[in-house]
Amino acid sequence: MIAVVDYGMGNLRSVSKALEHVGARVTVTSNPEEVARAKGLVLPGVGAFKDAVSNLKTLDLWDVILEFLTTGKPFLGICLGLQLLFDVSLEFGETKGFGFIPGSVVAFDKRPGMKIPHMGWNQVFVRKQSPLFQGIKNGEFFYFVHSYYVKPESEDALLAQTEYGVTFPSAVAKGNVFGVQFHPEKSQKAGLKLLENFWNLVKEC
Repeated sequence: MIAVVDYGMGNLRSVSKALEHVGARVTVTSNPEEVARAKGLVLPGVGAFKDAVSNLKTLDLWDVILEFLTTGKPFLGICLGLQLLFDVSLEFGETKGFGFIPGSVVAFDKRPGMKIPHMGWNQVFVRKQSPLFQGIKNGEFFYFVHSYYVKPESEDALLAQTEYGVTFPSAVAKGNVFGVQFHPEKSQKAGLKLLENFWNLVKEC
C-alpha cells in the first residue's frame, strides 16, 4: 500500500489517480499511524515551503515522515515534497526542512525573457542509473511548475538535471528516498511510467 500524504498542499486526486492507473494500491491520508505503516510513501506539494512545514507539524506528520525516511522503504517527494527533503529553504526567510539531503532551496534568478515560475514541459537528463527512470529515455519531457529549486551540497544525491536559465537538479535519490521537481501525475506517458517504477519498488519491499 502507498500512502499519499494529505497535509492540505497537494493535488492529491491527480497523484492518487495516476498511481491507481498504473496498478498501485493507494490510500490518501493525514493519519500519522497510516503513514508509519505504509509500505511506500508519496509526499506531493504545491505552495510555500514554510506553510508546508507548519501544516505537517500541526497534523503530527513531521516526525513520522522523518522516521519513515530512515526505514529504507520507498519514498517519493513531488515538487514541494522534493524540496522538503533538504536542510533549509530561503523562501520568505529561512525555514528548516527535513535535512535528509544536505543542501538548500533557492529562487531562480530572473533574467531577461525568463518567466518565473518555470512552468511547462522541459527535458530531464538522467545522470546516474536508477530504477525510478527504468524504461524512460534520457532527455524525456516532464511537466514543471515551480519558482524555487534545490541546490545539494554535493552531487551524491543528484539523479537528473534540467536546464532553465541554470542547470538544476530535477530528480534526487538517497537510497530508496526519491524526489522529483516535476509533476509525474501531469506528465502523461513518461510520468505514468515513473510512477509505475516507484510502485514496483514498493512491491519489492
